[in-house]
Amino acid sequence: MSPAAPSTTSKVRIPRRGLMLVISSPSGAGKSTIARNLLEDDPEMSISVSVTTRQRRPSEIDGRHYFFKTIRDFEGLRQTDALLEWAEVHGNFYGTPREPVEEAMAEGRDMLFDIDWQGAQQLQQKMPDDIVSIFILPPTMAELQSRLHRRAEDTAEVIATRLANSRAEIQHWNEYDYLVVNEDLDRAFASVKAIVAAERLRRIRRPGLVPFIQGLLDEVPVLT
Repeated sequence: MSPAAPSTTSKVRIPRRGLMLVISSPSGAGKSTIARNLLEDDPEMSISVSVTTRQRRPSEIDGRHYFFKTIRDFEGLRQTDALLEWAEVHGNFYGTPREPVEEAMAEGRDMLFDIDWQGAQQLQQKMPDDIVSIFILPPTMAELQSRLHRRAEDTAEVIATRLANSRAEIQHWNEYDYLVVNEDLDRAFASVKAIVAAERLRRIRRPGLVPFIQGLLDEVPVLT
């Protein structure tokens, strides 16, 4: 009689602290697609909802797409250190509220941040022990340019600007924990998933290990 196959569903649940997953890339390298796929694939991952001072569009829901604030309210959040990072983009302010992120971390839930290198720097300064940062690179600049053209969303002038900005952004590659070259989307996505799986197992993120291991040591062996 052959031995029974081991169960693939573990009953052991060791409490852990959540992580903050930062994914950045130059425009067209695939960051947004990878982030969207990760959210759809991983029930333990949620995206951080930013606050903004820009006007709400008719299709947007307050609290789901953004938390819409007045400039005065935004300044109040900034002055009281209630934002983990913030930036001004095209005359409007955007930022990451601290409270929901810290609540998620304490409850063992992971937060995804689809932000640029400047926002990543600010998050690293505020919560360095919780950040896992990934920079997505294109295989070549020629391929990056081709992808921007294939999207057919921008004029030639805008594409030229995005390419120029991409070179500046790529120079910050060494500020990230991991670099993933997105030559093939499926392979790049698999690499990101592997990084997340490994980072969730880090000892420093698993405070539940202490009582779990103590329980193992306190077990009385059954002699047969």
